[in-house]
Amino acid sequence: MRVLLDACVLYPTILREILLGAAERGLFTPLWSPRLLEEWRRAAARAGPHVAAQATTEIALLEASWPGSLVHLPEGSGAGLWLPDPDDVHVLAAAVAGRADALLTANSRDFPSRVLADHGLARLSPDPFLRALWAEAPEAVAGAVADAHRRAEVISGSQLPLRPLLKRAGLPRLARALSAPG
Repeated sequence: MRVLLDACVLYPTILREILLGAAERGLFTPLWSPRLLEEWRRAAARAGPHVAAQATTEIALLEASWPGSLVHLPEGSGAGLWLPDPDDVHVLAAAVAGRADALLTANSRDFPSRVLADHGLARLSPDPFLRALWAEAPEAVAGAVADAHRRAEVISGSQLPLRPLLKRAGLPRLARALSAPG
């Protein structure tokens, strides 16, 4: 499955790392455009120059690690496309140009399922998407989460309880699934 990642799922870090960990394990193919990466960079810059510099480095690493994931849009690729927010048409254009099967976003209001379906796309939200991947490949998703959790603890220099970390990342269903006995 080819999935275009909207800027709102590329930043925050923990969500991006879990998603990319799942992709590294072959659960889906991530896609993004230069403009989506720039939106990530701008969102990080609002948190301060240190965070902006970190985002610039992470974006460069992402581009080097996933060269086949970058979708370049031909000139005028948004022509004839419509979304409630005209500033988001570039996201739909990238999904279409990248031959994505789905668009992963936390912004359901600006990406109506009906409009996306007209272009052969499904709209997915991060928590249900990762929970569905976990149902299909629990060890792979648990591994991606464990890796992201370890990196978060190293960066913070302290222990971070997993369930609250996932809830802050907007992943309460995944948090419940991972903490369920069984």
